[in-house]
Amino acid sequence: MAETKSASIRTPRARVKGLGASGHGAEHFWMQRLTGAANLLLMIAFAVIVAKMWGRPYPEAVALVAQPVVAIVLLLTIVSATIHMRLGMQVIIEDYVHGTGLKFAALTANTFYAVAVAAACLYAIVRVGLGGLV
Repeated sequence: MAETKSASIRTPRARVKGLGASGHGAEHFWMQRLTGAANLLLMIAFAVIVAKMWGRPYPEAVALVAQPVVAIVLLLTIVSATIHMRLGMQVIIEDYVHGTGLKFAALTANTFYAVAVAAACLYAIVRVGLGGLV
């Protein structure tokens, strides 16, 4: 009895890696879920920090942000939120923008926007956290 091989267009390397057509779908899915869960916890801490600053004079608010734990929570919140924002918009762009060039431009603009928002927020937190030394 002759042994039959199943015909496959996938290379041996592709079969070993076990990735689908895009090669990154599961990673994107899990990163979106992970940042969503992190945002849930971090936004609670963020709301507490904002509530503590409510109605306080500017120097007291700066002193609160200058505390290391508060600054780290704010930094983590910004990083997680902007990653989550970029991933969410990427899914929307991939689903609803059909032209190849336009899709590439929208995805590029999405990434640059997320980086710009994160950089501006991180700079502000670090500057205030270090007491204007930066």
